[in-house]
Amino acid sequence: MKYESKSYKAFKVLDVVILLLIAFITLFPFIYLFSISFSSSKAVLAGGVNFYPVDFNWGAYKGILEQSNFWLGYKNTIIYTVFGTLISLFMTIICAYPLSKKNLVGSSIFLKLIVFTMFFGGGLIPTYLLIQKIGLVNTRYAILLPGAINAYNVLIMKTFFQGLPESLEEAAKIDGLNQIGVLIKIVLPLSKPIIATITLFISVGFWNDWFSSLIFLNNDKLYPVTLFLRNIIMGTTMASKSGQTMDASSAQSLPQTLQAAATMLVVLPILCVYPFVQKYFVQGVMIGSIKG
Repeated sequence: MKYESKSYKAFKVLDVVILLLIAFITLFPFIYLFSISFSSSKAVLAGGVNFYPVDFNWGAYKGILEQSNFWLGYKNTIIYTVFGTLISLFMTIICAYPLSKKNLVGSSIFLKLIVFTMFFGGGLIPTYLLIQKIGLVNTRYAILLPGAINAYNVLIMKTFFQGLPESLEEAAKIDGLNQIGVLIKIVLPLSKPIIATITLFISVGFWNDWFSSLIFLNNDKLYPVTLFLRNIIMGTTMASKSGQTMDASSAQSLPQTLQAAATMLVVLPILCVYPFVQKYFVQGVMIGSIKG
């Protein structure tokens, strides 16, 4: 049996206590929102809700799920997330792979230009004027295209590509594969961890984005569900724009329980997806950081 000193045992205990404290701090907002969403409005206003629902009821969720604009927003969010992730992932790969090659002429210049965009942006008004000039305002493309490439994601993927053995690519070229074939058949299969990591980054970004829609969209039929949530939190509902009304029991839940229920419904898909990609996510981040 391995001997452990008292100081090491004390460190292990302290480590566990700190981790439990961090876990509690992380989970408490979620638990609190969950409890509020299933509690009555009277209990919430009285301040009696903490770790578990009080006067359990489904009124808040009923009020949200009965709104047709909520489902329309959910559909729009799925469209933006799926197609935005595919476009952004494709652009990130075809940008990062050439930059990972030492023999690329002007690679340092391209890399500096990419890094420059991380620190200096064009500004909100010039960006809006550009989107308006090319005719993308009030279209889905205004959400999908401006964020197609993220400099940080490009740098992470480039670093990962640089860590792959060059001998594998050379052997593939000897076997007759061209550069595109090497990328598709050799590089990408070996890059599943970083692809999963970048995919998670991109998809969460598109799923949570509401500001772009607020700026570039005027048609509520194109609004994502996060903008619906924003309007709920700000004290308005998208349903009111379409002339719909809530029943009396749902209206009583509007101040906090409705906000909590809407937040839970928006966050739930991300919470469900994350456990399936956690292995690749941790592996990809670790590999990218070590090789960087």
